[in-house]
Amino acid sequence: MQIIDGKVTAAAIKAEIADKVKDILAQGGRRPHLAAILVGHDGGSETYVKNKVLACEACGFESTLIRFEEDITEGELLDCVSRLNNDPSVDGFIVQLPLPKHIDEQKITEAIDPGKDVDGFHPVNVGRMAIGLPCFVSATPLGIMTLLKRYNIPTSGKKCVVLGRSNIVGKPMAQLMMQKQYGDATVTVCHSHSQNLKEECRQADILIAAIGRPDFVTADMVKPGAVVIDVGTTRVPDATRKSGFRLNGDVKFDEVAPRCSFITPVPGGVGPMTICSLMQNTLQAYKMRNEK
Repeated sequence: MQIIDGKVTAAAIKAEIADKVKDILAQGGRRPHLAAILVGHDGGSETYVKNKVLACEACGFESTLIRFEEDITEGELLDCVSRLNNDPSVDGFIVQLPLPKHIDEQKITEAIDPGKDVDGFHPVNVGRMAIGLPCFVSATPLGIMTLLKRYNIPTSGKKCVVLGRSNIVGKPMAQLMMQKQYGDATVTVCHSHSQNLKEECRQADILIAAIGRPDFVTADMVKPGAVVIDVGTTRVPDATRKSGFRLNGDVKFDEVAPRCSFITPVPGGVGPMTICSLMQNTLQAYKMRNEK
């Protein structure tokens, strides 16, 4: 069994990006610029955005954080999105989710210029990804594909089971794994209403758990020698931690790990790669805007 180390892989990729930024600057270019909009003070969102700012520093990017209180109107937020769309100094930007309930997340997502949508959530990017055209691939699925590639894990012709059908992870992950230029695998998507769920999972050469239920995947759901990718990051109360909680994956790690050929831990697996993928997309956005 080998641990797939997302921290080490992400650090290596960010160093590679930083070298590319040095080359851009040496040729008289400017630093790629990523902006982030943060509404309210959600603990998880605060942490994610802080890590994105730190990743920008590691990559040599310029970063801008735009903060709003929870009582911002939908119109005010749309105005901010419009300003970033039209700002030539901003290569890509994200609107950190979730948003307050009075704001329509889909309307905000669709207002983002697809050419600056480095989260890969805009319907144009989702649609282009589905038919294999160049686009911004959503960060978590892109991070998983990068891990599989960096660890030389074969995917072509393999049986892949994706647990979960969210728009952010499950659906795009299944699309990438089935596409010839990415995974080239045989893909089954399972969810909470799937029948014979354990039997489906036990057939998987590659099992990707993105269902959002801590310790959902147990040893009896995993084929010996399988590759297990755990996308789950649920905050579970833990009185022994200073924060009062710990991050828990969808996979019961201690029980499942001995059966695997490869497995991602939580934290330290997919999470760091998500932010790393955002950096890769931002560099791609810069090149699209400046190397025409």
